Amino acid sequence: MADGRQLTIIKVFRKYSHSLGPDALQFLEEILERHDIADNEVDFSIETIAREYNKQDDAAMKVSLDILRRVYDALQDQGNLGEAEELLDPDSHLYFIDAFEMPSWHWSQERGTFEKSSSPLTVAGSADSRIAAVRNRLHIIKQSILRNEHFSPSTLPSRDREHLVTLKSTKQLLGRAGERFLLLGMLAHNKEGKLCVEDSDGSVELDLSKMDEPGEGLYTEGCFALVEGEYNQDSILEVVAMGQPPCEDRETARSIYGHIDFLGQGSTSLLEDSQFARRIREELSDLYFFFLSDVWLDHPQTLVGLQKMFDHCIENSFIPKVIVMCGNFTSKSIMQGGGRDIQRYQENFDSLADLIASYPQITRETHFVFVPGPLDITGSSALPRRPILSTFTSHLRSKIPKVHFTSNPCRLKFFGQEVVIFREDTMARMLRNTIGIKPNVTGEDLRRYSILDQSHLTPLTTHIQPVLPDFDHALRLYPLPTAVILADKYEKYKLTYSGCHVFNPGGFVGNSFSFSTYCPAEKSSEEGCVI
Repeated sequence: MADGRQLTIIKVFRKYSHSLGPDALQFLEEILERHDIADNEVDFSIETIAREYNKQDDAAMKVSLDILRRVYDALQDQGNLGEAEELLDPDSHLYFIDAFEMPSWHWSQERGTFEKSSSPLTVAGSADSRIAAVRNRLHIIKQSILRNEHFSPSTLPSRDREHLVTLKSTKQLLGRAGERFLLLGMLAHNKEGKLCVEDSDGSVELDLSKMDEPGEGLYTEGCFALVEGEYNQDSILEVVAMGQPPCEDRETARSIYGHIDFLGQGSTSLLEDSQFARRIREELSDLYFFFLSDVWLDHPQTLVGLQKMFDHCIENSFIPKVIVMCGNFTSKSIMQGGGRDIQRYQENFDSLADLIASYPQITRETHFVFVPGPLDITGSSALPRRPILSTFTSHLRSKIPKVHFTSNPCRLKFFGQEVVIFREDTMARMLRNTIGIKPNVTGEDLRRYSILDQSHLTPLTTHIQPVLPDFDHALRLYPLPTAVILADKYEKYKLTYSGCHVFNPGGFVGNSFSFSTYCPAEKSSEEGCVI
């Protein structure tokens, strides 16, 4: 066999931190020959074996021939090696993931990678988990920054090394007044009310008087920023420039951590993702997801608008695979309301169930997902929020076979795509807690630079936006998802940034009944409207 094939085998297993002995390497070569695997299919075939090997509980770093034989036999039984492709079944690759069911992966400084948490997760959390949640955010952003071309030195001698940017920590500032430093840390106010930047080693007070304006995006208390300035005799950093951390695109992050199952529904490799993407374009080009926000069931026009939307779907034979309805499902808060308000809340859901059930084809083929909003009745007000209480949704559950009541946020996994759905009026809260903002910036820019660059749905301190610390990982946007739906009262928009498509469907009820459609084949969205 050619040396090129051996190198491919070694490279694939090395990605999963496994090394191959001569016996294991020879066995894999024999498998490729036995199945007449072409050169351009070697990567995919070996990737399949390596991924399955990595899932074994007794898999060692040095590949065991016995375990390798067991994996191969299991794949033979499943017919996964060199078999003809069957038609894609979208339902068998569609998962709805609750924030409270996602496995917790934390960053290990010692190993330089993610480790799965072994301790039980609780809603109350602990002092340690609150600290760990913030440190995880810092370390995840920092490890991606250090791979950025402006921070990572080339292995070859070049003049680029002269322009390399070096990150420092706050403890390296001590005794070095008059020197310029670049820090990465969280913007916060200290006990005296002074603005400072905090990292894992300490904090330093900031003086922004010499900075014209920060870089693009929105800077809030609790966000992480790159801060450059001169350290003076008063132990203050005189800031001359401030910027958002550079965003690492999905493909780069997946190429490194693709073997980690962040969602708990099985991991896929980049090669598998690309093959699924090709087949989705060929076989499922007419498959769509609908996203609606602020579906006020107490508004007299909401059910009228939904009926028009369903009629339009039936008349045009355009049945969506998924319809996601985001709260609020009431136009006014009923948290402190009386018994009659709560009864109406349940009756509104019952009326919606009857409406959906009156369309048998939609009821039979479409998955309905309900994501609670800030005004809906759930188990808690902190993020992530629990699903809408089952007391109000029993009629929907009995009428609609494919109904899913999820947390807020929640995730949708479709083949190799990950879609994050988040219903929160985050923009207003962020604007109320800004530290600095670039003038004349649009809503699109704010979202783009403030959410995706932060790799987190709520880059705020916990006293501004309470978060359950043990479940902070459910708000994480790393690796960057395929799409993020940020359902907000703020203006509608859509954009694609670093391979991630972001959009806000806007409120359903208005001058017209508006929503957004997402096409997995194109990984893009379009505005929908029913007049």
